[in-house]
Amino acid sequence: MKTHSIKSKDITRKWYVLDASEAPLGRVSTVAARLLIGKGKPTVTSHMDGGDYVIIINSSSLIATGNKASGKVYYRHSGFPGGITKKTLNQVKTDNPQNVIIHAIRGMLPDNKLRKARLARLKVYIGSEHQHQGQNPEPVVVSKKDKN
Repeated sequence: MKTHSIKSKDITRKWYVLDASEAPLGRVSTVAARLLIGKGKPTVTSHMDGGDYVIIINSSSLIATGNKASGKVYYRHSGFPGGITKKTLNQVKTDNPQNVIIHAIRGMLPDNKLRKARLARLKVYIGSEHQHQGQNPEPVVVSKKDKN
């Protein structure tokens, strides 16, 4: 048997909408990362980018479980001695709630040359309105709990 490898002309992309106010940050991020990579497709190939477009709405009403709102810390370093700065999840969320979701999804994508193109297909909006109605995005329901 021969192994089938998808070609760039055979790639078809769909649009999906996720609501960040329905489930915790981790659950929304894992579903979005799987859609961006294209893991649910039968044509998934590790060296080709066959994923879909993902729209995430309501990023301002993001859900963080436990004490992550005040306990999760984002670090940044300027490169100079003593140049480390840190912000909690609440501080980053008030400054720019889109960055919290993008940072979480970026960490779930493989660290290779395809990551930048996959993140370019991620669209994150603060409110419930987005400008991609013409693409007829399909809503994806994210479960709140694990079904093990």
